[in-house]
Amino acid sequence: MLEELKRFEAEVDTALKGVKDPEGLEQLRLRFLGRKGRINEFFKRLGRLPVEERPKVGKILNQLKARIESTIASRRSELKEQEVPRIDLTLPGRMGWVGHPNPLSLVIDEIIDFFVGLGFTVEFGPEIETDWYNFEALNIPPYHPSREMFSSFYLGDELLLRSHTSPVQIRVMERKGVPIRFIAPGPVYRVDKFDATHSPFFYQIEGLYVDQEVSFAELKGDLEAFAKHIFGESVRVRFFPSYFPFTEPSAEMSISCPICQGKGCRVCGDSGWLEILGCGMVHPNVFKSVGIDPDRYQGYAFGLGAERIAMIKYIIGDIRLFYENDFRFLDQFR
Repeated sequence: MLEELKRFEAEVDTALKGVKDPEGLEQLRLRFLGRKGRINEFFKRLGRLPVEERPKVGKILNQLKARIESTIASRRSELKEQEVPRIDLTLPGRMGWVGHPNPLSLVIDEIIDFFVGLGFTVEFGPEIETDWYNFEALNIPPYHPSREMFSSFYLGDELLLRSHTSPVQIRVMERKGVPIRFIAPGPVYRVDKFDATHSPFFYQIEGLYVDQEVSFAELKGDLEAFAKHIFGESVRVRFFPSYFPFTEPSAEMSISCPICQGKGCRVCGDSGWLEILGCGMVHPNVFKSVGIDPDRYQGYAFGLGAERIAMIKYIIGDIRLFYENDFRFLDQFR
């Protein structure tokens, strides 16, 4: 019987090592340890052995039974760790948190889509600029009083956080040459207070079109079409002479107040008009700074604040709302 027990022990070891799942393990447990299992069969046969052999064989049987129980328990733990949870693919999925665009993003995307439709590409530039790209190449030398228009955050003597998106004009003309037509959206930084109408951080969208025989009339036509696209066909536009060091002539464009339809209200200061952007024909000195002949090429440029457009379009009275992540505000723009 001892030889038979050795063969049985080897059979148990082989079977338990080969089992792949909890169901198979349970079948082996019943086969070896159940009421009608092999261990109980051996115990029933003890009475047929000579009296002097029974204690020795009984002890071996008890040890073997304990070993099988321990091995089954250990194997059950191993299989449980390996078990991959079943997924019912027919069940509906859990709804995730569905976000929606900030109104500022909506306006920026709408502006980009409009100008892309006119044939403009989209370009980007670094937010940390050199004094050359931010000022000097744009006809703003160190001594020029117009630098006071840009209260900049300096990072040492030569680097600063860009105070407008106009440096992208220089970088793209250097890289791609002319003719060219693109817009450049992005954040800009200026030393300013943070209140309902001011922010030290805001988004600008720059536009540049350079080719032979580009005229101010084209600039006016494109910007008027832009204003009507954003604010509606009934909006009126007008241009006022202005000054920017990188354009000549320069102008500011105003629209009839879409809130009061040009009749005068608190938002437009009872004037009936709201200024929305600056523009002009590219200054010859800007062309010279990138090696372009101003006698051969002309171009127009414009720059607008995305927050201002969004505040007018959606009648928002506080610029800080764009940055505060207040769901009560954002849910209105689903």
